[in-house]
Amino acid sequence: MAKIYEATLSGWGNYPKAKGKVVVPFGISDLRGSILPTIIPRGLGRSYADQSINEGGYVLDMRPLGRFLSFNGERGLLRAEAGVSLDEVLKVFIPRGWFPYITPGTKYVTLGGMVASDVHGKNHHREGSISEHIASLTLLTPSGERLNLTPNDEEFWATVGGMGLTGIILEVEMRMRPIETSYITYRSVRVRNIDEMLAVFDDNDPYYTYSVAWIDCLSSGKNLGRGVVMFGEHARLSELPKSLARKPLFYRRKLKVRFPIWAPSFLLNDLTMAVFNWLYYTTHPPYEGFVDYERFFYPLDAIDDWNRAYGRRGFIQFQFVVPESDTMVRVLERIVKHGGGSFLAVLKRMGKQRGYLPFGMPGWTLALDFPIKPGLFDFLKPLMRDIVAQGGRFYLTKDALMDGEIFRASYPDFPKWYEIRRRLDPEGVLSSNLARRLGMDSPSGI
Repeated sequence: MAKIYEATLSGWGNYPKAKGKVVVPFGISDLRGSILPTIIPRGLGRSYADQSINEGGYVLDMRPLGRFLSFNGERGLLRAEAGVSLDEVLKVFIPRGWFPYITPGTKYVTLGGMVASDVHGKNHHREGSISEHIASLTLLTPSGERLNLTPNDEEFWATVGGMGLTGIILEVEMRMRPIETSYITYRSVRVRNIDEMLAVFDDNDPYYTYSVAWIDCLSSGKNLGRGVVMFGEHARLSELPKSLARKPLFYRRKLKVRFPIWAPSFLLNDLTMAVFNWLYYTTHPPYEGFVDYERFFYPLDAIDDWNRAYGRRGFIQFQFVVPESDTMVRVLERIVKHGGGSFLAVLKRMGKQRGYLPFGMPGWTLALDFPIKPGLFDFLKPLMRDIVAQGGRFYLTKDALMDGEIFRASYPDFPKWYEIRRRLDPEGVLSSNLARRLGMDSPSGI
């Protein structure tokens, strides 16, 4: 029998918070009796805002569903329960010469959460989101029906990126990439402004699977968009120096630093952010060589509870995608002019993405962290409407600010998604703060 307790939960941004009841099953056998109205599944809580919280309702803790089920080495197919973490996948499979095709910027996510968010990585422009590498899913509907879904099923495409609102993902079967080493052939280029940055992307993207840039979002004028562009490719064994080739598939369990306290709100200001950005920019000269996968894919995971740096009031991550680089540059200019920028401003090139609620599109995505402070929402809301008017959209798993109007304009296939969701959950058992904020519980999205 499942355990139930009361808790106040938040996403990784510590904003907003919600009181509810957490349901902890002891295994799949408990799940049919654990789907209580209203309820939303939750993995490791790394979505940023209200995606896996449920004010006054229930939250289903998926972590106990953490078993590896099978692996087909000939086809590179891993099947596991949805509560298995990406960290556990890396620990088991890197030493065996396998790596996920798609990984987000943290390994502390569950496979079910990756699917529900249809996560992407630094290779979206080349290899798409996680949904392109999922062979099948097992979904439990609120009525207790167990569905085996493949990319040939419309329910599959409603579930990937569906934010846990079509059913409880029980099992995930995903393709793994064969690797010869756990190292990345790495190149970084320091650029003086956004024009140089975009040119460096154009010159290097054809030769690397992975690309990403850090932007100093406090620099303006001729230095607008200065930063560091980073490229990566899985290193072959023949490329490694002897010192690294001795243990080519080394799994690095790094000693982590823990952020010990919630930072006081006054610590985050334009001066401290300017100092941080200057240090980051000046200490990242051009470089070509090899880095381990942890440094390339998961640099922030080296700091436990790094979200505490933004203080108890929390922060939001503002991530959007637009089809044109000119639009992205204009948005960046407005953010820089407004001030109160971000330590973490990340630019990536994006490609096509399938699904009913896809975030990705050919273009550019910019992600920025903003500490919660007076006037922030008043600045961002009009900016969001302008972004949508230019054909852009916002990432559901990061968003804290969209309303139903912006959501419907960003995701025109929502009515099709809703019809599938209504068939799977006609009583509206599955719900969350996000679903209610965006009107995902009603056909009109209001």
